[in-house]
Amino acid sequence: MKSISVIIPAHNEEKYAEGCISSINKAAEHYGGTVEIIVVCNRCTDKTEEIAVRCGARVLKNYDRCIAKVRNTGIFNANGDIIVTIDCDNRMTDGTLSEIAALLETGKYIGGGSPIRFERYSFPLRLNDLMCRVSFAVTGLYCGIFWAEKATFQAVGGFVEKKAMEDAATAKVLKAYGKRLGKKYTVLRENVLINSTRKYDHMGDWLYFKLMFSNIGTFIKAAFGDRQGLDRLLDKLFYDYNG
Repeated sequence: MKSISVIIPAHNEEKYAEGCISSINKAAEHYGGTVEIIVVCNRCTDKTEEIAVRCGARVLKNYDRCIAKVRNTGIFNANGDIIVTIDCDNRMTDGTLSEIAALLETGKYIGGGSPIRFERYSFPLRLNDLMCRVSFAVTGLYCGIFWAEKATFQAVGGFVEKKAMEDAATAKVLKAYGKRLGKKYTVLRENVLINSTRKYDHMGDWLYFKLMFSNIGTFIKAAFGDRQGLDRLLDKLFYDYNG
């Protein structure tokens, strides 16, 4: 059985690290092969590292304000034949690693993503869910949990190092690389990513709809090269968020 390394980027995730790692450990038991868990602590000042070590994870450090670089720190220091990535506030279902290994074993797939399901639902969250499903179905750029052989990530240079939308950009690169090799970029059929709703719990379920309308000027400026406002917004929502 091929060994698997699961990469978890983490910035002050002491509230969520144990739940995420626990879900991976359950999936590892279901898989039965060797599974390495790597938590990449990004500017952590809380107990994330302590919790990760206690739960059996290997800890690396990274100080970039770029989630792709954080993931790449884990990917290029991993020992596994297969790379799987998951964010620290999310959880995987029990059969995730087994299904990933089985799909790659067929030789038909370069890698893929996973369906995303929120840990709770409301009307605006169902709208978000619908938007994600439609976007994935139309583009085929499935995100959520990313998975591929380590050799594949090495061949494409890891995650595309963008501060935002790195997931879609990386899916696009993997899909194109797979096409050249006669392989498909796909999505898990039997397992899902359980997506955290912590930002919605903290800032309201209409969060991203409100952000789109209230920051139109910021997005327009960014489109024309002025990214200062967008970078401040990204820091607030992701790189400095501790909710």
